This record gives sequence, C-alpha cells and structure tokens, in this order.
Amino acid sequence: MNISKILVIEDDEEINNLIYNTLKNENYNIVQAFDGKDALEKYDNTFQLIILDLMLPYIDGIEVLRKIRENSTVPVIILSAKNEETDRVIGLSMGADDYMIKPFSTRELAARVKAQLRRYIYYNNVHDKNPTLTYKSLKLDTSNHKFFKEDKELNLTPKEFELLKFFLKNPDRVFTKAQIFNGVWENDYLHDDNTVMVHIKRLRNKIEDNPNNPKYIVTVWGIGYKLGE
Repeated sequence: MNISKILVIEDDEEINNLIYNTLKNENYNIVQAFDGKDALEKYDNTFQLIILDLMLPYIDGIEVLRKIRENSTVPVIILSAKNEETDRVIGLSMGADDYMIKPFSTRELAARVKAQLRRYIYYNNVHDKNPTLTYKSLKLDTSNHKFFKEDKELNLTPKEFELLKFFLKNPDRVFTKAQIFNGVWENDYLHDDNTVMVHIKRLRNKIEDNPNNPKYIVTVWGIGYKLGE
C-alpha cells in the first residue's frame, strides 16, 4: 500500500511535533520543516500534501506557496494564527486548497488531511467512463488530471480542477454557493461565501479570456453561478 507523504512546514517546534504525532498515528509519512528556506529545500514532487504556516522565518508562507504553485498542484492546507478575512482570501487566492485557524482541533486537521488526500489521489488515478469533459474551447481530461484551453495545457490546483469538473458535469444548472460548497468540498455548508467566491475568482483568472466579463463560469445574480451564458 502506498503511504501518503506529507510535508509539515511550521516554525513552532511544539505545534510541528503535535502535527507530526497526530498524522504519524494515521500512518502517513511525515517530513518536518521549520522555516521557509528549509521547506523549499526539502520539497519535491513526491509529496502528496503540504501543511503550511504563513508566518515563517527566512521565507514567509505565501512566498513558499507561490514557489510551490509554479510547477505543482499538490494540495496545500494553510494552518495559521492569522484570522483576518483578508488573510484567508490571500491564502486561497495564491493557491491554497484549505485554511485552518490556530488553535485547531487535531481531529479536524486529520479529517481535512484525509479529505484532501482522497480527492488528490482519486483525481490522479481515476479512469472515468467519460474521461474527457468539454465546453467550447475548454477540455478537462479527468483520467490524466489535465486541463486544456484551445489545446494549450494550463495548470489547475486540485480544488480548481474539482470546481471546473463540477460545472462541466452539470452544464444546464444554476447552483447556489451552498450547493457548490456541498458538491465540491463534500461538506456541510459553513456559511463561508468567501471560500466559494475566491476559488471561482481564481478559476476565472485561469480559464476566462476576460475574468471581469466571464463567459464560462457566469454569475446568476441573486442565485449563484452556472456554466456558460
């Protein structure tokens, strides 16, 4: 059985060790990093998930995330004491897949890790009966976890991939933010409109010709979003 490899980036030794012990008990392979420089030196494409603090010595967490996102779609869970809405929006906009606030529940952390890994491994290994989903110039290859616009391959994070797949598989429906959250995050709606809105904005920035006038993921005012005009 393949054991998932996780990189924990946290400068507080006590918290880092708490995460290490929590996830080690779940039989994951854990590598610890205690600052941004150390994290980037240890990171490679064998990791299947990253847990990232934002306030790190030498290189901060946002810069670490930016570097990783240059060539990787590995799931990233931000774990931070920064509780302001703007911090969550920035983290999600930069490519994080989830955001947890310190202090945190180790049981909730383990559950979120499991959910992210399940989706990431699924989308990297599944062979769908209809592996290619298309709309206009967009093409989503679900077997190989690849996305193309006008035959040019573009990188999507796992969450962006899931979000686009959700719309492509339901081309004629209008969805509320709550329905999107339940369909993509597979969780009860937590009344956090920003999570859905930030990810849709991020997806639009990648797939739309003009994100300010979208033609693929369209806003239906007063209701939510739909695929196409």
